[in-house]
Amino acid sequence: MASPKSPAYIVGVGLTPFIKPRRSREYPELGFEAGVKALLDAGLNYDDVNQGVACYCYGDTTSGQRIFYQFGMTGIPVWNTNNACATGSTGLHMARTLVGSGAADVVLVIGFEQMSPGSIKSIWSDRPSPMGLSTALMEETRGKHGSPRNAQYFANAGREYMEKYGAKAEDFAEIARISHEHSQRNPYAQFRQKYSLKEIMDSPMIHAPLTKLQCSPTSDGAGAAVIVSQEFLDSRPQLRDQAILMAGQSLMTDTPALFSRSAMDLVGYDMTKRAAQAAMKEAGVSPSDIKVCELHDCFSANELILLEGLGFSEQGKAHEMVRRGDITYGGKGPIVNPSGGLISKGHPLGATGLAQCAELTWQLRGWANNRHVDADVALQHNLGLGGAVVINVYKRADGKANRQLSDAEITKASAFDYNPATEAKHPSVADTEKVRSRTHRSDYALGDTMEKLQARL
Repeated sequence: MASPKSPAYIVGVGLTPFIKPRRSREYPELGFEAGVKALLDAGLNYDDVNQGVACYCYGDTTSGQRIFYQFGMTGIPVWNTNNACATGSTGLHMARTLVGSGAADVVLVIGFEQMSPGSIKSIWSDRPSPMGLSTALMEETRGKHGSPRNAQYFANAGREYMEKYGAKAEDFAEIARISHEHSQRNPYAQFRQKYSLKEIMDSPMIHAPLTKLQCSPTSDGAGAAVIVSQEFLDSRPQLRDQAILMAGQSLMTDTPALFSRSAMDLVGYDMTKRAAQAAMKEAGVSPSDIKVCELHDCFSANELILLEGLGFSEQGKAHEMVRRGDITYGGKGPIVNPSGGLISKGHPLGATGLAQCAELTWQLRGWANNRHVDADVALQHNLGLGGAVVINVYKRADGKANRQLSDAEITKASAFDYNPATEAKHPSVADTEKVRSRTHRSDYALGDTMEKLQARL
C-alpha cells in the first residue's frame, strides 16, 4: 500500500456529549455542534474547507449535506459514508487519502448518529443481510440463541479465547470495570459511574460470559475533526503546536479467514492484526512504542482478544495482561481507553471513530489533564462487522512527547475559554459566527438549530 504524497495532520477536533437515544437532540444539531467546535479548535472558517465527509449508519441519503449546509453552501464535495461501526474512522481514512493525494488541503469530517433504543437491529428486512453468511456460520458452529445477535458474535469469540488459552469470565468483567472507572473523568461519556467487579458480573446476563455492564450502549452523539495538508499547516504556523500527525493508517477488510469457523476471526481478529501491522510499519513504530490506545471495545470480549491482535501481548496471554493491571494507570501499558471506551462512553456508530480521534488528540496535546497519559505515540482501533477495520497511529507534529498542561495554559493557547478535554460545553452564537461561511451562508439552511443551541446555553 503506497504512502500518501503529503502528510496529513489533525488540527481541530470537537465532540458533543454522548447521550441516551431518546430524540432529545436531532442529528442536524449534533453534527453542527461538533463541527463548530472542530473548526473553532483549528481556528478556521468553513470557507477554508475544500471537502466534507459525513459519517453515519442510520440515516437517509445526503444526511451529510443537511449538516454541512448549516456552515455554508459553498458547493464543495460532501461525501456520505457508511462502513458499519468503523464508519467514523473510514471518514478519517478518506480525509487522509484526499489530503495525501493532493485533492484537498482542508477536509472537515463529521460523524454522527441518531439511534433507536435497545440493541442494534437491521431496518432492511426485505433483502439479504450483509451479515447473513456470517450469522449462518455462527449459528452452525455455536448454536442459535435469542439474545442480541451482536452480543452473540463477541461472546462467542470470548468463549473461544477461554477454550484456547484459559481466560476466565472475570477477565472480561475486569476490562469493563476498568473502562467504567476511566469514564468518570470523561465529560462526554454517556455513563460515568464506577462499578465493582462483583457489580459488573452480577448485572443481567446478555450472552455468557457477557453481562449488561460489559456491553456498549446505543447512543446519540457527534464528533468532528479537521484534517489538513503539510502545505496548509506550513501556511498556518500557529497551528503547529496543536497539530497531530497521522503517521500511519490502514483500512482493511476480511480475507477468507473470516469463514475459517473461528469465532475470533468472525469478529475481526485477523483483519485487525493485519491492519495494525501495516499502520505501525508505515509509522515506523512497534507495539511497545504505543503508550495510549483507544480500542473498539463494543464488548469487553473484543478488547481482550484484540489486545493480542494489536500486538500488545503474546499469543494467548492477553488475559494475563489484564490481570496484572497493564491496561490502566500504574500498569506497564499501553493504557487502553482512557476515555472509558465504547462500554462507558457510548457507541453512536458514525461518531465513535471521531470520538476516539478527539481523545487521542487531546492526550497527545496534553489537554486531557485529568486522565493524562505520558505518550509520544498513540493508536486508534475502530472495527465494524461485515467488515472493516481502521487503524490510525498518531504522533505530535513536533515529534515530541506530550506534556500535561494546566487549564490556564490550555485556555491561553486555544480558541476556548475552557478546556474542552475536561469540560463539555455548547458553542455560543458568537462561536458559530466565527466558523460559518462569510460568503455563502444560508440562514434558512440552519432551520431551528440555532434556537435549540441557544436554549441549551
